[in-house]
Amino acid sequence: MIDTFLHTGSAHPDLLWILVPAFLSFVAGLGVMTYADRVRDWISPTESTATE
Repeated sequence: MIDTFLHTGSAHPDLLWILVPAFLSFVAGLGVMTYADRVRDWISPTESTATE
């Protein structure tokens, strides 16, 4: 029972192939949230009608 509790998967042979994409996805998510307004405007720009 305690062996199952302590198993973290650190002996997985492809652990690097799991951790690197997960870390990159996390960093990309932080970047998108940091520049969310800019990304939103880039994806669907709103036309501003300024009257002078």
